[in-house]
Amino acid sequence: MTTTTVFTPDTEARFAVARQAADAVLFEGYVLYPYRASAAKNRFRWQFGVLVPPSWNAAGEHSRQHTECLMEPRPGAELAVEVRFLHVRRRTAEALREDGTYAPVPELRLAERTLTTWDEGVEERITLTVPVDVPGGPDGSSGPDGSSGRGGPCGLDGEGITVPFSRPAAEETEEVVDADGRVRGRLVRRREEISGVLRISAAELDGPYRVRKLSVTVENTGSWSPLPGDDRQAALAYSLVATHTLLRLDAGSFLSLTDPPEWARGAVASCDNRQTWPVLAGEPGRADLVLSSPIILDDHPAIAPESPGAFYDATEIDEILALRTTALTDEEKREARGTDARAAAVIDLADTLPQEVWERLHGAVRGLREITRPTGPAGADPLVPDTPWWDPAGDPTVDPDRDHVLVAGRAVRAGSRVLLRPRLRRTDAQDLFLDGRAALVEAVLHDVDGGVHIAVTVEDDPGADIRREQGRFLYFQPDEVQPLEDV
Repeated sequence: MTTTTVFTPDTEARFAVARQAADAVLFEGYVLYPYRASAAKNRFRWQFGVLVPPSWNAAGEHSRQHTECLMEPRPGAELAVEVRFLHVRRRTAEALREDGTYAPVPELRLAERTLTTWDEGVEERITLTVPVDVPGGPDGSSGPDGSSGRGGPCGLDGEGITVPFSRPAAEETEEVVDADGRVRGRLVRRREEISGVLRISAAELDGPYRVRKLSVTVENTGSWSPLPGDDRQAALAYSLVATHTLLRLDAGSFLSLTDPPEWARGAVASCDNRQTWPVLAGEPGRADLVLSSPIILDDHPAIAPESPGAFYDATEIDEILALRTTALTDEEKREARGTDARAAAVIDLADTLPQEVWERLHGAVRGLREITRPTGPAGADPLVPDTPWWDPAGDPTVDPDRDHVLVAGRAVRAGSRVLLRPRLRRTDAQDLFLDGRAALVEAVLHDVDGGVHIAVTVEDDPGADIRREQGRFLYFQPDEVQPLEDV
């Protein structure tokens, strides 16, 4: 029997705020423009937060997700936890044959839509509320497949609590009829059994203030074993997809791992997060919510208020996605509507947006700040000074072609060869591809804040000459390069 914690109205309202951003994580890349199953980029899906069965050992795939963050609970505080993920549901289109039986087909064509075989995502939740200060122990408050009851004697101290959960296999059929009411076929939806475990514990840290390190682990414990020839597609049916965790303290607050107070920086550095990253959620200025996401976010992530709905691609380009969706042909829209119910909603949304919503999507000013107007001769435009406040071409103290910077005791200047080492910093994926590559220094640049930037072109880059002509270089800081002579 499934048991699920029912949150208090206040906790539910707070989680509802956090879910607005969490939904973008849950469905990031769920079905990409042009929203058709036949599109190449919709054939490799479920890239974020996938927890595979432990028997699946493919590179880059993980069976567990571990969160550590800091909290300052008040006496009597309760911690509410909500783990959310998608359960993959395989949908197969079957046509009705003359003998009354059904047979799988690539698609079922109807007047208004074309139904195809497709993997849908069913949202699942594991919910739990537990007092922070009560000592933990085996007390039977955890259900065999879901979550514990609210206010049970289970606490977070010591070994904490362990909550196993599972979702059973299921099969459903949906009859497909045409506009005349004739049965044309059916859709068969199958889900495989998935199981996992949620572990939560807390430990008090030494320091000037009472701070606890909260640890939350979500792990796929499924017993599925791959057969010879099974691929990632087979493993996904037994996986927890787009897994993320919401946390809420009803009394107390969490500390930001991105911008912690000075006294907590050592404790923040000790936090170990694997396949996820916790940030403060909800409104700026409040710290009772955390979203631990497989996608790196800033504190207090939010959906733009102008966004009219989910386009399942990238929330910052709603306008162009909506415009391109309206430009799809009728045939393309029909296939998109038959691909997935969420894709159909996107098509209908784009086709029915009123003019005032389109205008809001075109752009918005998030904030304004006052600038100091320069003064000049009488009659001169006060917003256009006689000369720029800093003109690099007229500053004799800087010369990008001749300036140099010392790296490991050696002068690096235009014409020097260096080895790129961006991995020394927290960088993006593009920088990681350049790690260990040799490059030619094109210029050494100084900014007005005293920073030094080394402009380079990568050796063996066939487009290096074009980059050089256009001045489109790659930029690194001195501690991200190594003089090639030292290698």
